[in-house]
Amino acid sequence: MLLVWLYGVMVVGAVSRSAVQIATEFDKAPLAYSLSAVAGLVYGFITYSLVRGGERARRAALVCCAAELAGVLIVGTWTLADPSAFPDATVWSDYGMGYLFIPVLLPITALFWLRRGRTAP
Repeated sequence: MLLVWLYGVMVVGAVSRSAVQIATEFDKAPLAYSLSAVAGLVYGFITYSLVRGGERARRAALVCCAAELAGVLIVGTWTLADPSAFPDATVWSDYGMGYLFIPVLLPITALFWLRRGRTAP
């Protein structure tokens, strides 16, 4: 239940932040704001899959969490290697430092929980 709640909070944070930024200052950092919107959509799909339950939803959430973790690691590394590519932060910048590193910890926790759920009798 805590995992669903945390993903729900991330949906609200990422979607609302990106919506305001895209609507008001998209030309300032289009890549950053678009990536934040994508992160919000990913969080939304994972939240939906976790709430829905069932084997098919668990597998979908597992794939999406792996993709989310890859995104966080790629964007986090990219923002450190080439800060000029991101004039403003994304949800995944610096591995989610602006969100208390929840964006990097959440998919790791979810992957562990989802894989553990698969092996349970």
